[in-house]
Amino acid sequence: MTPFTTLTAKAVPLAIPNIDTDQIIPARFLAMPRPEQKDGMFRDMRFGSDGAVRADFNLNKPAYQGAAIIVTEHNFACGSSRENAVTSMLDNGYKAFIAPSFGDIFFNNCFQNGCLPIVLPEARVNELIRFLLELPGAELAIDLDSQTVRGPDGKVDTFVVDPFRKECLLKGLDAIEQSTLIVL
Repeated sequence: MTPFTTLTAKAVPLAIPNIDTDQIIPARFLAMPRPEQKDGMFRDMRFGSDGAVRADFNLNKPAYQGAAIIVTEHNFACGSSRENAVTSMLDNGYKAFIAPSFGDIFFNNCFQNGCLPIVLPEARVNELIRFLLELPGAELAIDLDSQTVRGPDGKVDTFVVDPFRKECLLKGLDAIEQSTLIVL
């Protein structure tokens, strides 16, 4: 797994609460090989029933192309235990997620796959979403070691992360390599 230390990247706002794992990766994509699941990410939100691209969905807007951070509302990735929700976003270049709260299983799966879920207060997340909507293409800077996020407004927020999970991300340790840390 690639170590996660710092990330300065474009962020895309999804001002939608309670996005569930079936919205992130619809069930019809789950039986496909992982490389093919990449196209299923947010499929029904990115495309209409006729297959046309929904130009109003932020992931489709040119200013947010190449984003590696998603900033979204509360209860992100709730629902079924679908590791594919993490891997489909990771395979599309997303490495960090910022929200007031996450679905528990998704939150845990992020760490297992080298992604960083960051919980910030709802008021601050709403501010970040507003900035990102007003300044499409703006970047956020995440520093895992110092547990900080710098917003496009220059404000620095701190976040909490379990020390063991932090160490595993910083070193790029997968589940098997993590087990050696526990034994030592």
